[in-house]
Amino acid sequence: MGKVYAHRDLKICTKDCLCLFVCPTGATNNETGQIDSKKCIGCGACAAACPARAISLIPVKMPPQQPKNPKMIEALDKVVKNKIFELWQIKYLLNQSKSSDEKKFLKALYHSNKVVLEDIMREKGYMLPESKNTQKFLQDILQNNDENKEIVERSLNLIEVNE
Repeated sequence: MGKVYAHRDLKICTKDCLCLFVCPTGATNNETGQIDSKKCIGCGACAAACPARAISLIPVKMPPQQPKNPKMIEALDKVVKNKIFELWQIKYLLNQSKSSDEKKFLKALYHSNKVVLEDIMREKGYMLPESKNTQKFLQDILQNNDENKEIVERSLNLIEVNE
C-alpha cells in the first residue's frame, strides 16, 4: 500500500484518547476530535491503540476504479429503478398509515431500501469520489443548480479523476 493517513470516525470514538499518547507527530487532537492529515505520517500507531477501532488508515491516493461489466451495470440499473419505485410506494403508504406500529415498520423498510439503493449506486461507481461518474454528476449539478455552485466547484477542483 502507498502513503496513508489516519482518519477518526467521530460517531464511534469513545474519547479514550489513547491515540494522543502514541502518535509520534502530535497529529491527533483531543479538542476537535480530528486528526491532522498534514502532520500524520501514516504509521498506524493511533489506529492500533484505539480501543473503539474508530481510527482507520486511508490511502492518500485511491486506487483506480475497477472496470465494470456492461451487463452487470445494465442489471444494476434495473434494480435501481425498482428500488426507487419501491421507495416512492413506501413513502406513499407511510403518508396513508394510521397505526404507529405500521409507521415504524414502513420507516424501517424505507431505510433498508435506501441503504440497498446506496450500496448498488456505490457498486456502479457513482459514489466513488474519484470516478468519472461522480465527476459528471457534479458537473450536471453545477449546470442545473445555482444554490450549491460554490461547494460543487470546490469539489470538482479537489477531486482528481482516477479511472
